[in-house]
Amino acid sequence: MNLTALIIQLIAGALGGNAAGNLSKDINLGPLGNSIAGAIGGGVGGQVLNAVLGLAGTAAASGLDIGSIVSAFVTGGVSGGLTALIVGFLKAKMAS
Repeated sequence: MNLTALIIQLIAGALGGNAAGNLSKDINLGPLGNSIAGAIGGGVGGQVLNAVLGLAGTAAASGLDIGSIVSAFVTGGVSGGLTALIVGFLKAKMAS
């Protein structure tokens, strides 16, 4: 596991979680909740997506280049946004 890629995924996940929360106001967790859910989802989901898509092997072989940075940012952001949406949806359903 590349620590730099994980940090990028955590940051991108927090950004993706906040973006997803701002797009859907009824399942928004607030800035802190979106950041936490997004960062967790970005870190875990980004690592899983990299393993499933086979991106981790190329990033480890070539070092830290622009392709691995973009890959970590995209996978972290997408999985962080999805995690924030799912947690917000579950929270809204349990409250009603």
